Amino acid sequence: MGRRMSAEATPSRAKRPVEYEATVTDLRMETHDTATLWLELDASAGPLDYKAGQFINIDPHQFRSLTQQCAYLQEQKGRKEPPRSYSLASAPHERHVAITVKDEEFIPGVTRYPPLLSPLLVHGRLVGAKLKVTGFMGPYVLPDDVAERADHVLHVVAGSGAVPNFAIVKDALHRGLKLRHTFLASNKTWADILYREELAALERAAPDRVRVVHTLTRETDEAKYGPQVRKGRVAEALLRELLPAPDTCLVYVCGPAITPWDRRKALETRTPATPRFMEAVLGHLHELGIPDKRIKREAYG
Repeated sequence: MGRRMSAEATPSRAKRPVEYEATVTDLRMETHDTATLWLELDASAGPLDYKAGQFINIDPHQFRSLTQQCAYLQEQKGRKEPPRSYSLASAPHERHVAITVKDEEFIPGVTRYPPLLSPLLVHGRLVGAKLKVTGFMGPYVLPDDVAERADHVLHVVAGSGAVPNFAIVKDALHRGLKLRHTFLASNKTWADILYREELAALERAAPDRVRVVHTLTRETDEAKYGPQVRKGRVAEALLRELLPAPDTCLVYVCGPAITPWDRRKALETRTPATPRFMEAVLGHLHELGIPDKRIKREAYG
């Protein structure tokens, strides 16, 4: 997942990001347009000290094959292309750092510019390649006192928004935190679900601590995939069902949100920007009386 925007403030005790040399040790296609890359980081640059849910940055300028695309996009935008940010799919106890990257789609009239780095990371056959990454950053993590603040974490994710939440669940289970996790993932089809087998395995291994629910928007017969699969978008009724005790829960929401491009287009056309996943879910949570202090959000677009 490439993270674009964050609705959170800078984390306390922020550490200075470190640049590491990384070797791509393996790559696995998760779906037709999404891949997980495992990275071996050179620890001589600094300790690999990160929290589940954080991200790394990758600067596209380091790739010679992207030189012309960088130059063209910079001319079009009138600014230097920034590093791209990718949430970690790995948890700190795992040997390799891993990122899951979706090859972003260019849709004329909807997206303003074609993707730059994600096609190379997903389809570039980079196993064995060396690249530089900067990490670790981001406040989308469990608080240190999470067990005192909640007994239940509801993860509400869409598409590649599953990436940091998957890492958070793995980490919490590994550390033996006394939390229940409900993982609600919204996707178009059954084939689009990230970590489908891994999430099912976590649920089988700890059924008292992990529950996985899928909601699919473009399947005609979702029932054939089992009782944990629902039809349609994430709705207020489903969130109410999954939040029996709102006062003792935390909600982690990650998925697409209205982008700056959407807002500019809305101003130009004098029409409201269409709410996306993030705005819709936050609206439902507020209707259910979940206070903002119990909601952590990570938005991209």
